[in-house]
Amino acid sequence: MPLMMSEEGFENDESDYHTLPRARTARRRRGLERFVCGGWKLLCTSCCDWLVNICQRKRELKARTVWLGCPEKCEEKHPRNSIKNQKYNIFTFIPGVLYEQFKFFLNLYFLVVSCSQFVPALKIGYLYTYWAPLGFVLAVTIMREAIDEFRRFQRDKEVNSQLYSKLTVRGKVQVKSSDIQVGDLIIVEKNQRIPSDMVFLRTSEKAGSCFIRTDQLDGETDWKLKVAVSCTQRLPALGDLFSISAYVYAQKPQLDIHSFEGTFTREDSDPPIHESLSIENTLWANTIVASGTVIGVVIYTGKETRSVMNTSNPKNKVGLLDLELNQLTKALFVALVALSVVMVTLQGFVGPWYRSLFRFLLLFSYIIPISLRVNLDMGKAAYGWMIMKDESIPGTVVRTSTIPEELGRLVYLLTDKTHDCVSVSNLAFLLKRSPTSLTVTVKHSSDSRVLRIKMKVY
Repeated sequence: MPLMMSEEGFENDESDYHTLPRARTARRRRGLERFVCGGWKLLCTSCCDWLVNICQRKRELKARTVWLGCPEKCEEKHPRNSIKNQKYNIFTFIPGVLYEQFKFFLNLYFLVVSCSQFVPALKIGYLYTYWAPLGFVLAVTIMREAIDEFRRFQRDKEVNSQLYSKLTVRGKVQVKSSDIQVGDLIIVEKNQRIPSDMVFLRTSEKAGSCFIRTDQLDGETDWKLKVAVSCTQRLPALGDLFSISAYVYAQKPQLDIHSFEGTFTREDSDPPIHESLSIENTLWANTIVASGTVIGVVIYTGKETRSVMNTSNPKNKVGLLDLELNQLTKALFVALVALSVVMVTLQGFVGPWYRSLFRFLLLFSYIIPISLRVNLDMGKAAYGWMIMKDESIPGTVVRTSTIPEELGRLVYLLTDKTHDCVSVSNLAFLLKRSPTSLTVTVKHSSDSRVLRIKMKVY
């Protein structure tokens, strides 16, 4: 950070500011300069804060009235029903990756060393001897992050492109998951993922209820019973949903997946029918229909669904190995500075000794091995590829290539009581790569049976 000096420091060195009139003149000038500079800084700060507030301002969530099969009657504009798990976009990819890399001391140190070669007094060799290794490290990292980001894009595209049957006045039409809007009547078949948060209107089951699997939402594998709205379930035919004038009043989107407050109103009957809605009448996104075929009206889409609101934004994960390497780099840098000071001391601090100090820092910079970071990044990529190709654990997907080595640090494996199936081959894979001895006990409860498996590795 450059050294900042105040205006008073410059004025104290002047010898002609002794008389009172000149002192008053200087004070007036200082006051004018401070007013201009202060006003400019205040204006810039206010503009920056205003832009930040506009960019980060969140739309206020409100309760809504949803008419059955009439998305055009929605009073407000709702988000698209698309899932996005990507970390960057086309504009933030390069800056984001560079920031994540240069926040580590190792890469930042080599960046400073490489930039110092543009100073003629500090140049001790060719530019490519410093920039080529750093550029190779950044190229490997950017390529790895690009591959991970492309895989996330493919997974999101696959989910957003799933086809669903949308009920219209003219019949059923196929629509993509990303094109579903608030107010649409969506038909979800058995073993199909529910694309958005809906109110349960009808089912093919005679009892007027169905079961759904919520393991992707709350981690529980037991099936949940959902009940259709009695007013729409009693309609003779499926097309009668468009012959009635009805709407759903839903509360504003919130995080709680175990509660819901709303009402169903049918206006064309005499008297109007009002039916209260609860959590039993809802179908949350990312759950699976386990029985029958269900029909629901979409009330929340995209970022306003329960599953997305309970999901944190994707972040860059850093393993313990990277943190340990960063600490080791700092220790080597301290040793490097000490060695450079010793060399300058042996010279007797002759001439511009600070220039000699920087030259020794550059000459001894190879004490900190940048090739270690290259080997580490390439090793992570190879390790992730080997995990996905391992025949003992088929179907394993490495979603991020930054922390695959953390499997070797596992000491305990914990599961909650609702998970009634654990793959022994997965446990063997984890145990095989564990550096320490551990004992894992797996309880498989099915009816009244309890299966216990003990595995120990030394």
